[in-house]
Amino acid sequence: MSKRSVGASRPILIEDANLSWAWAKILLHIQANTGKSISPLIVSIRGFDDNGKPQEDLALRRDLDALLAKAEEWDVETVAFTIFPERMWRIAGGDRQALFKLYKAAFPRFKARYPQVNGRGLYFERLTMFGDGHCDGNQLEFIIQASNERDGGVRDSMLQAAVFDPKRDHTKSAQLGFPCLQHVSFVPTGEGLVMNAFYATQQLFNKAYGNYLGLAQLCAFMAKELGTKPACLNVYVGVAKLDKIAKTDAGLASMLESAKERIGAAAS
Repeated sequence: MSKRSVGASRPILIEDANLSWAWAKILLHIQANTGKSISPLIVSIRGFDDNGKPQEDLALRRDLDALLAKAEEWDVETVAFTIFPERMWRIAGGDRQALFKLYKAAFPRFKARYPQVNGRGLYFERLTMFGDGHCDGNQLEFIIQASNERDGGVRDSMLQAAVFDPKRDHTKSAQLGFPCLQHVSFVPTGEGLVMNAFYATQQLFNKAYGNYLGLAQLCAFMAKELGTKPACLNVYVGVAKLDKIAKTDAGLASMLESAKERIGAAAS
């Protein structure tokens, strides 16, 4: 079993209204300290507009997508799609049953297109097609129905959905790319819906930004279906790692320096 440095158990909290800047602050913290990981990491994002979209720094996102393309990694939107299929939601015209039907019909193609990556499933698939259970394994539909039928008067522990399945995911394989996200929970508040996401591990360069975007989109979707608005996304990560790129990479350093300047200017 590998051992981490002394102090690794002290959580690092990153907060920002802007999703892009929250992500940038994590990597700036990594650059400013020894090592390439944070354990544990807590990220809190509060910025949503009136349409439920998270605040983003689009220049930073474009720069990141360029770095990801150079590294032959998925772009931000593709990673986000694994958690919430935003473009299918738009096609469905805001009808969640149409969304679930579209996704269920298309999922075999998603799985077949990237069998090495998607062979074990996708996050939205686990959330809506987990297997046996209420609503044919559609955990999100069960939460929505149960909450709306009882006008929000449900126990807090009911408003959660699992991704990790011990039967399928407890394996002795040295590397396992899916699932890193373990489960999500939802907390209705007077300010709107708070969503919590729990990760065992997270890859900061090639996955984290897309993870946060997909989770924010899922939060907005659930808020709409529960008759409220998205208020906050909290992400808890056991081990957050900067893999797939060097801390000293020139492109990464330039991107983060530009983001740091914009963050500083906004704060002044």
